[in-house]
Amino acid sequence: MAPRAFPVRPGSPTQLGATWDGGGANFAVWSEHATAVELCLFDRDDPTAEVRRLPLPERTDHVWHGRVADVAPGALYGFRAHGPYAPREGHRFNPAKLLLDPYARAITGHVTWHDALGGDRAGHGGGGLEPDGRDSAPFTPRSVVVDDAFDWEDDCPPAIPWHRTVIYEAHVKGLTASHPDLPPGLRGTYAGLAASPVIDYLRGLGVTAVELLPVHHAVSERVLAGRGLTNYWGYNSIGYFAPDARFAAAGTRGEQVVEFKSMVRALHRAGLEVILDVVYNHTAEGGARGPTLAFRGLGNSAYYWLDLADPSAYVDWTGCGNTWHARHPRALQLVMDSLRYWVREMHVDGFRFDLAPTLARGLDGVDAFSPFFSALLQDPVLARVKLIAEPWDLGPDGYRVGRFPPGWSEWNGRYRDTVRRFWRGDAGQAADLAFRLTGSSDLYAAEGRLPSASVNFVTVHDGFTLADLVAYERKRNDANGEENRDGTDDNLAWNCGTEGPAADADVTACRERQMRNFLATLLLSQGVPMLSHGDEVARSQAGNNNAYCHDGPLTWLAWSPSPAQEAQREFTRRLIALRLTEPVFHRRTFTTTRDLAWVRPDGKEMTTADWHDPATRAFGLLLRGDRIEELDEDGAPRVGATFLVLVNAHPTAIAFTLPAPPGAARWASVLDTRDWTPPAGAPVHAGGDAYALADRSLVVLRLDAEGEWP
Repeated sequence: MAPRAFPVRPGSPTQLGATWDGGGANFAVWSEHATAVELCLFDRDDPTAEVRRLPLPERTDHVWHGRVADVAPGALYGFRAHGPYAPREGHRFNPAKLLLDPYARAITGHVTWHDALGGDRAGHGGGGLEPDGRDSAPFTPRSVVVDDAFDWEDDCPPAIPWHRTVIYEAHVKGLTASHPDLPPGLRGTYAGLAASPVIDYLRGLGVTAVELLPVHHAVSERVLAGRGLTNYWGYNSIGYFAPDARFAAAGTRGEQVVEFKSMVRALHRAGLEVILDVVYNHTAEGGARGPTLAFRGLGNSAYYWLDLADPSAYVDWTGCGNTWHARHPRALQLVMDSLRYWVREMHVDGFRFDLAPTLARGLDGVDAFSPFFSALLQDPVLARVKLIAEPWDLGPDGYRVGRFPPGWSEWNGRYRDTVRRFWRGDAGQAADLAFRLTGSSDLYAAEGRLPSASVNFVTVHDGFTLADLVAYERKRNDANGEENRDGTDDNLAWNCGTEGPAADADVTACRERQMRNFLATLLLSQGVPMLSHGDEVARSQAGNNNAYCHDGPLTWLAWSPSPAQEAQREFTRRLIALRLTEPVFHRRTFTTTRDLAWVRPDGKEMTTADWHDPATRAFGLLLRGDRIEELDEDGAPRVGATFLVLVNAHPTAIAFTLPAPPGAARWASVLDTRDWTPPAGAPVHAGGDAYALADRSLVVLRLDAEGEWP
C-alpha cells in the first residue's frame, strides 16, 4: 500500500490521547524531556505495515500535539519519542521503540516477546546504559483511534447504598467461559457477561454489585509466556483507558469499547452495579530489564519511582519490578483522568484499588495527606462512586487495615483471618470475632467511619476457593511452574481431617458444614459482604491457591452443579435474601449496647472474663430489631425483627440455654448450618429451653412476636 500524504496541523494540547472530531483526529501526548515525538500510523488491513511517521509539530507545556485529517475511528497508531538515553539520570528515550499511547481508548494486538522490546543493550554488551537500536514495532500492540459516541438510552447508576451492597467478585472470562446457554462466540466476553443467562443467575443469587478482576488492557509476563502460561487475572496493566481486548467478542479496533459499554448498560438495567479492580500501583513494563512499551519511553522519571541514589534502578514496593510515582503531577493526572473516564464515559460505579497504599506513598512512607488522597477527596465526579482499598502493599508499614481516610472502604484482612481462625477452632478468637460480626468498630469507628468501611470476605481470587479452604491443608501450586513456592502456605481454616478430594462421608459432611459456617458468618455480619465467584457452588481449583496464570477449566466456573452444589447455591441465595430483608443484618451505623446483647451458653450475659478466656468458642449474639432501621420502598419506617445468632466452634455439641423473650414470644428456627435446608416446620423454642447446638455450627433464631426487648 502506497503511503498517503496526511496534513498535520498544530491541533490542541488540552485533551491527551487521540480524539476523533468527525473529520480527523487530534493526537496529544505528554513528554517533558523528549526532544521530538513522532506519530506512527499503520495500515488498517496490515497492522505490521507502517504507513507514515509524522513529527508532532507543536509542544505546549510539555505536551506534544498535532491534528491529522482523514484519520477515522479504527485507525492504528503509536508513538516514537526522541530524547536522552541516560538511565543514570532517569531517562530512557529510544526512538527505535514503538510506544503505546498512555491515553489510548483501545488497544489491538499482543506483545510478542523478543529482546527488541528492551530499551537497552544489556543483553549484548551494553551493560544497560546504551540504547538498543532494534525496532520493537513487529512485537508490540497498536493503539486505536476510537469514536466515543454511544447511545446509553436511559442508563443511570443503580446507586445501591453501601449498607445494602453485596459484592460478587468475578473474572469476565472465568464467570462465562463454560456457560452452556451462551453461544460459543460470547463465552468469556463482556457480551457474555451481559447476556440474560448470566444476568439472571446474578439476580437470582441476590448480589447487588459485580466487582470485575482487572479489565484494563494487560500484558502477560515473559516468564509466563516461556512456560506456556498467561497472566489470566490481568494484574499487569499497560492501558489504563482501554478495555482489555481479550474479553471482546465483537472485535478489537474499538468494538471492545462499545461492547464494554453495552455490558454496563445491561447490568445497570438489571439493578447491578459494576466495580472495577484497578492496578495503578505498577505497570507491565516491570523493572530495569523489562520491556519499553509506553511510559518508560515517554517519561520514565515521572511515571516511576526511581532510586534517588541510582536513578537507573527502580523502587519496588509492589513486588512487580516498578512502582507508579503517583506524587508526580502528570502521573497523578493520568490516574485521575483514567478514573474519571471510566465513570463518565464507561458509567462504572466504583473501583477497588490493588495495593492501594502504594499510591499514597512518599519518601517517608504512606502519607495520609498525599496528593492522591487529596485529589480523590476533592473530585466531584469520583466523590459519588464507591472507593475500595486493598489496604496493604510490600513497602515499609504497608499493612494499613483500618487506616485509610474517610470516604474509603477497605478489604478487611482482619475479618478474613479472624473468621477463619475461629471456625478452625483456634483459642482466643471470641473477642475479635465479636468485633468482626458487628462491623469492626475497633478499626473504623474512631475516625467517624461506618460499618460499610469494612468489606468483609473469607475468600477472594487470591488464595484458596471456599471449597479448597476446607479440603486442603497445604497449597498445591505445582502447575504454576514455580515448584510450589508461590502463594501463601498458611491455610487458616482446614480442620476436617482428610486432605484433598478423597474423603469419606464424615469428612464430606464436615467440609460442607464449614462452608455453610463461612457463608452464614460472612453474609450476616455487619459491613459489606464480598463473595468470590463460584464459592456459592463450591468451585474448586484442586488446591491451587495462586491460580493467576491458568486460563482454563481450573479457574472457570463450571455451570453443571451437582445436587450438593445446587443446595449450596440455594443456601447462599437464602442468606443474601435474609440479610437484605432484615434491617438488623445491614445496619448503617454501629450497634450500641441497647441494640444487642452477648449471651453465654448458659443463657447469661457474657462477661469480660468470658471474652478473655482462650477457651471461649461458643456464644450468642442477640440483635434487637424493635428499633427503626430504615424506610421501606414507600418511605414508611420499617420495624425489623429481633434475631439470636448462636455460634459454636467446639468440636463437640453443646446445649445452649436460650434467653427468655418478653411476654409469650418464642424463638423460631430460621437457619442451622448442620444442614443446607431450613429446619422443617420452623420449630419454635421457649426462653430457657436448651437448644442442641451442634459441633462447629451456626444457628439463627427469630423472635416470633413483636414487642420491645426488656
